[in-house]
Amino acid sequence: MNAKMPELRKQAMSLPLLPGVYIMKDKTNDIIYIGKAKKLKNRVSQYFGSQNGHSVKVRKMVDNVDHFEYIVTDSEFEALVLEASLIKQNMPKYNILLKDDKGYSYIRISGDKFKKIEAVLQKSDDDAEYLGPYTSSYAVKQSVDTANKIFKLYNCNRSFPADFRKQRPCLNYYINNCCGVCTGKISESEYSESFNQALRFLKGDFKSVKAELEDEMNSAAENLEFEKAAKYRDKLQSIEKMKDKQKVIYKNVEHQDVFATAEHDGTVCLAVLRFDGGKLFDSEVFFFDKTDDDDAAFRRNYITSYYNLRSNIPKQITVDGEVEDSELLERWLSEKRGKKCIIYLPKIGEQAQLVNMCRENALEKLAIYKGKSGKTVAVLEELRELLNLENSPDYIESYDISHTAGSDSVAGMVVFKDGRPYKSVYKRFSVKGFTNDDYGSMNEVLERRILEYIKNKDSGEGFGKKPDLILLDGGQGQVNAVLPLIKKYDFDVPVFGMVKDSKHRTRAIAADGGEISINSNRRVFTLVSSIQDEVHRFSIAYHHKKHAKSSVSLSLTKIPGIGEKRAKALLKQFKSLKNIKEASVDELCSVQGISRPAAEAIFNYFREDQNE
Repeated sequence: MNAKMPELRKQAMSLPLLPGVYIMKDKTNDIIYIGKAKKLKNRVSQYFGSQNGHSVKVRKMVDNVDHFEYIVTDSEFEALVLEASLIKQNMPKYNILLKDDKGYSYIRISGDKFKKIEAVLQKSDDDAEYLGPYTSSYAVKQSVDTANKIFKLYNCNRSFPADFRKQRPCLNYYINNCCGVCTGKISESEYSESFNQALRFLKGDFKSVKAELEDEMNSAAENLEFEKAAKYRDKLQSIEKMKDKQKVIYKNVEHQDVFATAEHDGTVCLAVLRFDGGKLFDSEVFFFDKTDDDDAAFRRNYITSYYNLRSNIPKQITVDGEVEDSELLERWLSEKRGKKCIIYLPKIGEQAQLVNMCRENALEKLAIYKGKSGKTVAVLEELRELLNLENSPDYIESYDISHTAGSDSVAGMVVFKDGRPYKSVYKRFSVKGFTNDDYGSMNEVLERRILEYIKNKDSGEGFGKKPDLILLDGGQGQVNAVLPLIKKYDFDVPVFGMVKDSKHRTRAIAADGGEISINSNRRVFTLVSSIQDEVHRFSIAYHHKKHAKSSVSLSLTKIPGIGEKRAKALLKQFKSLKNIKEASVDELCSVQGISRPAAEAIFNYFREDQNE
């Protein structure tokens, strides 16, 4: 903890209740954070009070603060402008910094007789030819990919003609995305024709390329070269399909940027889609740690950072939630643009669809960043939001009780890690203290699990790992039965029940004080149903196994001299009643606690039974 905290708090409490900018500095006098405030005293003093509510990042920043400065402004708008200017000049390490580090992109043309076209981020000192620079790497990559597919140019790392017929053609050849230069069946002149058309296409000469292809197709057909004509026809059809895709122009989208975020496990992905004339011309993503700011303040900060280093400000900025100081931000953006700029939060319609598309893009990029699938991140985030959890439920434990009229009561514990069964850490419990009491049984099982965590928490594995969420197979009663344990042992894990309908299908999630419907959320419904079905299957399978052993044990106690203890010892060693029946007297004597007279009694009992 920062030793200067009392002194810093005292200084913060003496600040005026006026708008302004505060500047945090470390021991070397370097600026580490810059912020704006409506009332300097209230905002700055929050940093130097209790640290319990702060994120790790903010606590770390506060620990490094040696002193701070402030600048009072005449208005909140002046504070916002000054904050943006100071952040741009100083780039403090603890501010949200969306650096404009994309640079330029190029179209690279390499090869000798069989040329290759690819998108690259920088020019190299080689013999290749380069087109560009272009400001949007997204547009360059999309254009190159489209040209390669339409004209079926190769994009592998082979060199031709040196690598003719050295390897089998790749997948692109078999799905008709490549002409198959590697087969050696494509002449240099035929490939050059396609390459030149692709290059002209990339340079924007669409009309003449299309006219040339139509002439060549008609000429080939007249000469009865139908296979050749079909190739030209396929290229023309590909161009038409590409044009149809480009016609997906959003009616109400002229010049605008769309912002949306996805969060998972403390990491936020910001996706930005940029439109002009109704067409998507650029796409960007950024990753950073979640901050203490609420969502509205968080959006204000990353929008400010994004346009701090960009002069191309659109007519409209579409967002996925409320933005703090939106009117001030609109004024600042409008002054930078020289024309009016608005911030818009859509509820329905085409603009809402754009936001959803942007959010899905953020989810997918975040999933790749985290090494998970987009669907996994999406469903876990939806579950987190639905249950109002602090963290994403990446590690979920679920429990179910199973018994037959109170006998052979057991519990099963299954684990879902990243939305999938994690079978290597499943656990089974034999209930000891309760019969025909599901609530008492669940209480016993959860207490044993918590005590195992206390003993093994240093390992961080198995029982030593604390789950992000506990789901019980049952309703409010099951949840109420274990909440006192959670409080008693300070086991700060959220607990919910899984409620079934009259047909034994998942219906809702039971919370402390009510139920949360999940029927309308398909992905969450599927995940919770899978967890409930799996824990039920696992617990009932264990119960059947135990009940079968119990029945065998009961049949063994009918033999004179064999009690419950000896019956269990026999089953432990021989595993089944069949093996016990087939055992010799000497083999039976090898079981601990079985004397020779007892072994002979067992042996004779089953022989007499067979004779009968």
